[in-house]
Amino acid sequence: MKKVLSVILLTACFLHLPSHSVSAQTCAPEATFTYINSDGDTTEETSDSFSGSAPVDAVFRANPTDDDGYTARFEWRIIDQGDDQKVLVHRFDEQLEYTFATSGTFTVELTATFQNSDGQVTYSSADEGTSITVSISESRLEMPNAFSPGDDDDYNKIYKAKDTHQSIVKFHATIYNRWGQKLYSWDDINGGWDGKVNGRVVKNGVYFVNVNAKGADGRVYHIRKDINVLTRYNQDTNGNSTTAEQ
Repeated sequence: MKKVLSVILLTACFLHLPSHSVSAQTCAPEATFTYINSDGDTTEETSDSFSGSAPVDAVFRANPTDDDGYTARFEWRIIDQGDDQKVLVHRFDEQLEYTFATSGTFTVELTATFQNSDGQVTYSSADEGTSITVSISESRLEMPNAFSPGDDDDYNKIYKAKDTHQSIVKFHATIYNRWGQKLYSWDDINGGWDGKVNGRVVKNGVYFVNVNAKGADGRVYHIRKDINVLTRYNQDTNGNSTTAEQ
């Protein structure tokens, strides 16, 4: 399953850290969310919160500035804001990679400590109120009951999950004809069937789809429904029908 790549940058700014003192002016972190959308374009926004559909692959980085002469220590925590306030991740790296694969609301906290021979200065996003909140939606999955393969118009020529789907972490769909013969299958929630078998568009009629999927909220989907295939009459350059016998 192709995942949407999501990158969140958390910048901890430490201004003018003098070598003779640990007193310092700190600036509030700037949370930058960068992601690749369904068209493959990269989009960036500045925010301390993000709402999206699972799975979300995230990278968190601490980007300190003016920290020459200091030994840096970074501590990350990802907390599930459900009833138990469970700590999902507790790591001590400058960069943290994590995949949000379940629905809910999560807080990403960073504590950064800078130390030299004179002492240390500590920044905590939790204390400063600058932690990042990540909200992952509950799952949704619907399949259409008709499509028109072979049409010149791009709309409705591919049979796939409705665009309203969200937070689906596992997916498998199979197409059958009326005799129960398997025609096509796919595992990418954004994939689909072009209505062809052996390179030729199938005949008008009723076909069947069987879907097994799982949502980030634990919901299991078993969908079996009819598909009405409504094709136009297509001919090749010799005037022969290009509709497959299925």
